[in-house]
Amino acid sequence: MKQLAVLFLIAAGAAICQEPDRVNVPFSDPSRPKTLKASVLNGSIFVKGYNGKEAIVEARGEGSKHRREHERTDGMHRIDIGGSGLSVEENDNVVTVGTRSMNENVEINIQVPFDTSLKLHDVNGGEIQVDHVNGDVEVDVTNGRATATHISGSAIVHALNDRVLVTLDKVTPDKPMSFSSLNGDIDVTLPADLKARVKLKSDNGEVYSDFDIKVDAASRKPIVENSGSGHGRYRVQFDKATYGLINGGGPEIQLTTFNGNIYIRKAK
Repeated sequence: MKQLAVLFLIAAGAAICQEPDRVNVPFSDPSRPKTLKASVLNGSIFVKGYNGKEAIVEARGEGSKHRREHERTDGMHRIDIGGSGLSVEENDNVVTVGTRSMNENVEINIQVPFDTSLKLHDVNGGEIQVDHVNGDVEVDVTNGRATATHISGSAIVHALNDRVLVTLDKVTPDKPMSFSSLNGDIDVTLPADLKARVKLKSDNGEVYSDFDIKVDAASRKPIVENSGSGHGRYRVQFDKATYGLINGGGPEIQLTTFNGNIYIRKAK
């Protein structure tokens, strides 16, 4: 079957009150695995699963982050000429969403079929939220929080300067997962019957768990560096991370933060 690439460009128009830019994007073959990729420089991304076959994308410009105020504006009304600059491309069952706005905050709302894998990236001014998706979820936020709820599959979620909040209803067997932050808490809810090996590390915080985690004593062994020359460098360092087993162990799950707490919750 010949694969088709479809490119949708939504032009920004000038209006006093703008409606969101919206496009429905069909996947080349809805019966095959589907992936959606989305990135935004300034703004937020919200993705929700639904019982359908298309990706439904809406984007709304929220205005410039760097407005220039001029003299001679008393009594005048500002007309918002900003748009989303939405760009959507579908190629071989992969939908790629982005914007062409550099200084505008843009909010992107996306609906995808439940069985869609996601790769989402956000830099400034907002957050990423994902809800009810059955697939592999990758989220990367630089300055904002990352939230992924009711995920059935696997997840890799990173928020550099804010909180990571994840709820997994089901976990894909044999797939490692990772949840990390530099300056935020890690709060993860996992199925009660999950089998995993966890790596826990918080330099300036605490770790709390509903699970009975059996700490792996071998993880406390020191790391030794020796040049072997007899006159070179010899260094011993203990890894600050703690390794443990949940329900006997399984694929590795890493939970790491520098300035924050780690919460591992058991789904009820």
